[in-house]
Amino acid sequence: MVKMTLIARVTDGLPLAEGLDDSRDLIDAEMYKQQVKALFKNLSKGQNEASRMSVETGPYVFQYPCPDTFIKKTKKLYQDTHTQRNIAKLNDELYEVHQIMTRNVQEVLGFGEKLDQVSQMSSRLTSESRIYADKARDLNRQALIWKWAPVAIVLGVVFLLFWVKAKLW
Repeated sequence: MVKMTLIARVTDGLPLAEGLDDSRDLIDAEMYKQQVKALFKNLSKGQNEASRMSVETGPYVFQYPCPDTFIKKTKKLYQDTHTQRNIAKLNDELYEVHQIMTRNVQEVLGFGEKLDQVSQMSSRLTSESRIYADKARDLNRQALIWKWAPVAIVLGVVFLLFWVKAKLW
């Protein structure tokens, strides 16, 4: 179980980040933090062997990964820049990175065009939906008129007849 996390730069032992630790489980937390900082300083001075990657301290073991192997391999690969082979290899890798970046930019531009098309379609759909709502309202009004107009006419004629009858008699 990880009790404490501390990230530091190996070249000078400068602490870069410290993990949130739960000091309830670790009684001597400050003492162990000081030991870790001393370990980083020793690593920066070359006193501890960096490839060992663990140091025992009382009941706890400090683990420290060193990602120097990739950097060393890459440095060794391009150390002799005067040879034509290394320059050609470097140019090939740069060309490959250029191709990947070009493809990524083209994809982003393609997404932008698609977003513009979707935006236009959305605007057109909004205006057409307003037109549809207006036409639906008009059709509902016309349906209401066609439904109740005959009843209103019949009632109007009946009232007119009663009114005429009442006036004549």
